[in-house]
Amino acid sequence: MKIDHIAIAVNDVEESAKVYQQALGADHVEFETVESEGVKVAIITLENGRIELMQPTNDSSPIKKFLDKKGQGLHHMALDTDNIEGEVERMEGCGIQFLGKIRPGSAGTKVTFIHPKSLHGVLAELCSHPKL
Repeated sequence: MKIDHIAIAVNDVEESAKVYQQALGADHVEFETVESEGVKVAIITLENGRIELMQPTNDSSPIKKFLDKKGQGLHHMALDTDNIEGEVERMEGCGIQFLGKIRPGSAGTKVTFIHPKSLHGVLAELCSHPKL
């Protein structure tokens, strides 16, 4: 596995993307709405990883709840795997708990989230990119 991205919850994804793009010297930002998660994301690709800014698109979005409780900031780290089903099975065998099933994510990925209690308070996402 490798780190795929760091996700940050924000109130305004467009404005936040401008700030991050300038601060990091990034050339390009991709925007996408992930209806199943209730978020609009801005993906900033860097040489060694990606930053994903997330803005809620509705009041039932987990990101809306996060922002209301904690404010803007680090939401989760994402780990990339070629075999998400195999990793989930392996991790469950080690006692790792997940928040729901594997489901569609942004850019055609398959994702699932590891319960923060399993990683000492850190929310982590497993993601698997489509094969090209």
